[in-house]
Amino acid sequence: MPSKLRLQRIADRMRQELSEMTIREVNDPRLAGIFITDVKVDRELAYADIFVSAFEGSARSAEILTGLAHASGFLRHALAERMDLRVFPRLRFHWDPTPENADHIERLLASLREEAAHTQEKKGDE
Repeated sequence: MPSKLRLQRIADRMRQELSEMTIREVNDPRLAGIFITDVKVDRELAYADIFVSAFEGSARSAEILTGLAHASGFLRHALAERMDLRVFPRLRFHWDPTPENADHIERLLASLREEAAHTQEKKGDE
């Protein structure tokens, strides 16, 4: 079994290669505007869990995951040619809500800051 460091290197390389492939090589309109947020490879190199997100948010998540499932054979074959692994893992795609959640939290914090500034102005006027 590969070490944790090797597994992390494999996952990082997969994320980099998949990011480039989705931009340059995949012509499916369902996959426009997506980005790979993370890749996790299991210890047996049987599966690679790939987490994706999009600029539009989760509104298109089902469409994007369907497009990725449709392109998974092409993506796996292309990755296997670019990466020198004896056994290449199967690709499983998952939606990653983290960027959306982070954006929501940032908006909440900004509104709290704005509210606090407004409250300070009222106190200063009194």
